[in-house]
Amino acid sequence: MELSHNRTVKTIAWFLFLAAILQPIYTALYMLAPEANRHVIWSIEALLFVLLSALGGAALVRTKNYVLGFSAIAFSAVLNVVQVGIGLTQFGPFREAARVNADLGGLASSVVTFSFFSYNAAKVLLAMAAVIFGMALLKRRANAIKKSLGGLTVAIGVIAFITNALVMMFGIQDFFVPRPLAGGTGVAATLLLALSLLSLKFED
Repeated sequence: MELSHNRTVKTIAWFLFLAAILQPIYTALYMLAPEANRHVIWSIEALLFVLLSALGGAALVRTKNYVLGFSAIAFSAVLNVVQVGIGLTQFGPFREAARVNADLGGLASSVVTFSFFSYNAAKVLLAMAAVIFGMALLKRRANAIKKSLGGLTVAIGVIAFITNALVMMFGIQDFFVPRPLAGGTGVAATLLLALSLLSLKFED
C-alpha cells in the first residue's frame, strides 16, 4: 500500500490526536479508580506508537523541509514503545516481587523511574516537533485561526520542552517543576502538534 506524503502526515496527526486523548483518560482512571484495569488503554497506546514510529520514518525520508520535525516524531514514538512496554511487562512482576521481599522495593522503583525517563524524553521530542510545525503554520499564508493555532503550538511546545527536559534530567521528585505540569504540557503540545499537522499541506 502506497500512501502519499500528505496522507501519511495526516495519518500521523490522527494517531497523535488519539494518543493525546488516551493519556488523560488513563490518568483519570488511575486517580479516580486505581483498582481499574488499564491494560487495554496501554495496549492501544503501544500499537499506536509502533505505527507512529513507522509512519514517522516514512514521512522523514520523504520530506524536504521538515527533517528534524519528523525525526522527532518518529523517535518519540520509539521511546514511547519502550515506555509502554515497560509498563505492560515489568511493573506487575516487580511490584509483586517487592511485596514478597521489601529489599526489592528500590529495584521496583528504579523500573518506574526509567519508564518515566523514557516518557519525558519522548515528550521533549514531541514538544520540539510542535515548535517546528507551529512555526511552519506561522510562516505560511494562512487565516487568523491557523496563525493563532501556530502561535499557541509554538508557545506550549516551548513550555513542554523545558518542563519535560528538566524532569528528564533531574528526576521525578519535583525538584524543579511538578511532574504533572510536565506531563500536562506534553499532552497539550502533542494535541496542538496534531492539529497543526492537520492544518498544513505537504507536497509529495
